[in-house]
Amino acid sequence: MGTNGSTMLEPLRQGLPPIDPAAVSTSASCLLPPAYEAVRGARKFTGATLAQWDLTERFDDVALVVSELVTNALRHALPSDAAQEPQAGEGRHTPAVRLHLMRWTSRLVCAVRDPSHKSPETRAGDEDFAAESGRGLFLVDSFSDSWGWHPLAGRLQGKVVWALFRIGPE
Repeated sequence: MGTNGSTMLEPLRQGLPPIDPAAVSTSASCLLPPAYEAVRGARKFTGATLAQWDLTERFDDVALVVSELVTNALRHALPSDAAQEPQAGEGRHTPAVRLHLMRWTSRLVCAVRDPSHKSPETRAGDEDFAAESGRGLFLVDSFSDSWGWHPLAGRLQGKVVWALFRIGPE
């Protein structure tokens, strides 16, 4: 997480009992390739991390949210040609998407960092929820205890979209 941990976690204090961002009891992070196969990798990483933390009972909800956040980052935050099948031998630099999982005694945070400054967009309530896409943030809102986003400051460019899960007594 480095020195940007407190910046990344600042919005998590809103409406919740105070936490010390430096007191993350454990965390894990992985860089995701700019391809849609990264969603499967993010789910596997999440499953392995939750198993290490003895939180496998939360896998279904957390993995669904991770899948939606990573898919949104790949679909909307990368250049339009970046989140496609990687081309062998291409040397171009693609901005990074990174998944962070952070655990405290009473909460778990999934955060996806991407290079875009653009706000995540939710669908209006009257739109077609049977549509093939566009329900991601509705699902994130439904399966997590809270979620939000904020732009990054300092040397890191882009934003973080996060979801919080309560995992124990406050």
